[in-house]
Amino acid sequence: MEPNVAAEHLQVIRTLMERAALYRRTLAPIMFFVGAVGMLAGAGGWALAIDTIAGFYAWWLAAAIAALAGAFLIVRRQALREAEPFWSPPTVRVTEAMAPPLVGGLVFSLVMVMLGAAPTRGLFVLANALFYGCAIHAAGFFMPRGMRLFGWLVLLLSATGASVLALYEPEVDGAVLGHAVMGGIFGLLHVGYGAYLSLTERRETTP
Repeated sequence: MEPNVAAEHLQVIRTLMERAALYRRTLAPIMFFVGAVGMLAGAGGWALAIDTIAGFYAWWLAAAIAALAGAFLIVRRQALREAEPFWSPPTVRVTEAMAPPLVGGLVFSLVMVMLGAAPTRGLFVLANALFYGCAIHAAGFFMPRGMRLFGWLVLLLSATGASVLALYEPEVDGAVLGHAVMGGIFGLLHVGYGAYLSLTERRETTP
């Protein structure tokens, strides 16, 4: 490895370690926002009776785009508040880690929306949650350790939710169950993790 490249990597690692507390504070509002979007999407999908397969795919794809856009704005606001450049080397590293699985999930979702693929919603839930869980886990290598654990939890719940849909969707209203599973993974789970981050942050900063 060239000396300049090695020095750059060391500087990025040092910056990430120094900003661990800042990233932890930023994660809580991001988790609350993503969780709120997920819960509203779950409740809205049920209330609006979005029960077709294609409609279900499109609805949750739109919710994912809204959640990602909101998370981007929260990170940008935090950077401006701390008088830091938004597109810093650590931000580049985190983005590079998360981009492949997120792009994979987006492409998969778009194909399913356009083709109306898969006879059940279980495949959509499983694929999107798996891609997302992999992105969170990858980002966790540049953030507090809890993010990697959170990524594993998303992966576990995605498999569980998809199994529930595969088993019970034929017997229960598939749309209601699908919206409930997605709302639980992308809504309640994120709100719960956001609450955990907030409580532990207060505990660590209390003298």
